[in-house]
Amino acid sequence: MRRIATEEAFSIPEIAHALRKLCESRTGAQNIDMMLVRNIYGDGAGYQAQFLAPLLDIEDERLRDMDANGVDMQVLSLTAPGVQMFDADTATELARVANDRLAEVIARHPRRFAGLASFAPHSPQRAVREMERAVRELGLNGFIVNSHTNNEYLDDPKYWPVLEAAEALDRCIYIHPRGPSELLAGPMRDYGMFAALWAYGVEVSTHAVRLILSGVFDRFPRLKICLGHMGEAVHFWSWRLDFMSERAQRAGAPRLQLKPSEYLRRNFAITTSGQESPLALEFSIRQLGIDNVLWAIDYPYQPSASAVAFMDGVEVTDEQRHKLYHGNAEKLFHIAPLAQ
Repeated sequence: MRRIATEEAFSIPEIAHALRKLCESRTGAQNIDMMLVRNIYGDGAGYQAQFLAPLLDIEDERLRDMDANGVDMQVLSLTAPGVQMFDADTATELARVANDRLAEVIARHPRRFAGLASFAPHSPQRAVREMERAVRELGLNGFIVNSHTNNEYLDDPKYWPVLEAAEALDRCIYIHPRGPSELLAGPMRDYGMFAALWAYGVEVSTHAVRLILSGVFDRFPRLKICLGHMGEAVHFWSWRLDFMSERAQRAGAPRLQLKPSEYLRRNFAITTSGQESPLALEFSIRQLGIDNVLWAIDYPYQPSASAVAFMDGVEVTDEQRHKLYHGNAEKLFHIAPLAQ
């Protein structure tokens, strides 16, 4: 059975260098993103050897790990925070370089890698041009954005050209976590909550709910959004979102054409990255439909072996397992199926 892992991180030396310089120039900064960046890119960071090396090594140890665990393909995406911590000019240039490098790797290993393009949301018109280039010239498979940009979310009308472009190009936007925006960050600093333990899910689920309640999907009905980590738990709130959004609309929130749960099933897909819970997977399939759930590892932050063992072992039909492992990824990310 073909296994396509759909949230697999990489980086390039230019971005690693730029993030290290950012650490050096803002040594007093205490926002959560800087804490996370220092861990991997700063001097003496505890996670450098564990994560930075495999992020930069795309074609050697990564391929060996894939082969050892029976992973046929990874959908690569530039690791958080991507280019979104840089100024717009720097971010635009680094996104272009990253996309070029990604396309080159895919060209060398077309059966092993697909890729999601980066762009600089804080320069929307240039972002649109890069999105169009990434799909039409480089042949990339979708887009990656690391949640907020300067504490703003994609429901803001200034970012609608980006959403319009993604819809027109028929390519999904994968919203990946980063350190929470300033308004969410305060309570997240304690007890290790600031990253994957809790804050990442709160950050991205907040972004997703803002998109739904803003009416974005009435304006862009064919727009597809992908959320990792078993959907950041947004769909577990479907009933309450439906119930409470009616009150919110009566009180002045934008009027919606559909219920939030209907947008979740129509406009969203989710992946299993870093969430190996059979119970959560069973609920997700029942709530969103089998066609909207994809397998992922979250390499190199999560081990491949356990992610494969999880999907091999869950109690689903053979047809469902094929969809989870590869069929849904092929459809969502425009990956050619293997010849029969």
